[in-house]
Amino acid sequence: MRDDKDAKRAFAPHDHGACVAQSVAMAEEICLSSNVRLTDTRRKVLELLLEEHRPLGAYAILEKLRAQGQSAQPPVAYRALDFLIAQGLAHRIESLNAYVACINPTDCALPTFLICTRCERVAETEEKAADAAISRAADRLGFVIEQQLLQLITRRVHSGHPRR
Repeated sequence: MRDDKDAKRAFAPHDHGACVAQSVAMAEEICLSSNVRLTDTRRKVLELLLEEHRPLGAYAILEKLRAQGQSAQPPVAYRALDFLIAQGLAHRIESLNAYVACINPTDCALPTFLICTRCERVAETEEKAADAAISRAADRLGFVIEQQLLQLITRRVHSGHPRR
């Protein structure tokens, strides 16, 4: 189970190069154990998502791929994003129509996203108490939860908030 330091990573100073390298290595292991290929394009899209702790839209990803010399078309980005989501390596943030890399793909069932309105950074966490309350409410009302998406639009108020 991950802890709050994972969620705070988007806002705290850290060795970002090591963070990206570690996440890509974890993605390689996950793909290898699932017997799927992390192609160059999929890896580049994942790296783009990891480079920032803010959500990226598919067209922003396409622009970044093109800036790296790839002649990417929209289906290329969407196929790579679909693959990353299917492998648990990325998430789609519905309300923003954008994507973020998963902070811990080995332990990520029902993430909650805290999205800062000031800097647009995203912190991902799993708060089990909220999940349990929602599950109890669904059970009481006769529903089965097939997919859960919880996004909180926030403003980070702690000192050291990155300024835009």
